[in-house]
Amino acid sequence: MNRFKAISAIILAVLLTTVLGCAPAPTREGTGGYIDDTVITAKVKAAIFNEPTLKSYEINVETFKGTVQLSGFVKDKAEMRKAVEVARHVPGVTEVKNDMLLK
Repeated sequence: MNRFKAISAIILAVLLTTVLGCAPAPTREGTGGYIDDTVITAKVKAAIFNEPTLKSYEINVETFKGTVQLSGFVKDKAEMRKAVEVARHVPGVTEVKNDMLLK
């Protein structure tokens, strides 16, 4: 009986460590959040690519907890505003940070 309790305790400890290791923290995402952000990033990149007025190869997209960061180079402020607008309309985006620079 004591051996059963010891084995059960070890299994429980391993399970708790595994579950808590995948849990999100304020500065890092859990596995599900990472996957969600990857999907959002892909959707924003596709939306920018499909926008004919944007030079998508010069705009970088990163996402963390629904906040999209746009960086890279654009030719004018109109292109910058359009990229931010396109990103805001993607489902799942909670905020857009504009770190783009003018050429």
